Amino acid sequence: MDLSRRDFLKTSGSAFTGTALGGLASVGASLAPTLAQAQELRIKHAKATPSVCPYCSVGCATLVHTVEGKIVNIEGDPRSPHNEGTLCPKGAAIYQLHVNPNRPTKVLHRAPGATAWEVWDLDRAIDRVAALVKKTRDETFVERLESGKVVNVTTAIFSLGGATLDNEWNHIQQKLMRGLGIVAIENQARI
Repeated sequence: MDLSRRDFLKTSGSAFTGTALGGLASVGASLAPTLAQAQELRIKHAKATPSVCPYCSVGCATLVHTVEGKIVNIEGDPRSPHNEGTLCPKGAAIYQLHVNPNRPTKVLHRAPGATAWEVWDLDRAIDRVAALVKKTRDETFVERLESGKVVNVTTAIFSLGGATLDNEWNHIQQKLMRGLGIVAIENQARI
């Protein structure tokens, strides 16, 4: 192994720091004031807004910290009886859901047979989706079975919801899908 002087100093410095902190904790020195001060500095000028994790239906409380309208941190709310300030791995990654630079912000459409993506405005994309849903429903809607029983269903459309959608959206989605006669409805969010 090729170890440079710089790497040696980094490694030994980290080991020394860890040993020193461990030694302080073992003799009864409390690190809580230092940790509290570090926490306060991290979000000192931030506005804390209570919110709820958007993933599963547990409803873990979160605190969204913003500075001048920009999200700088999201963490569990210690006042919550559900999660007592803790979050699961998905909940702990909520910050990245909001500020990820790789998150798509435009509607991309690739026409059948095309090799390139087109940027569409949102209204055009929504109108296209609505037209395709109506066309498919009209072509495949079954009002009655052969026996005469009223069923009012379409089996050509499938609806898939997910845990990144909040419970209110999932509820509205269920109502819309059932209203359209769609019976193939799946949702991971356990609503």
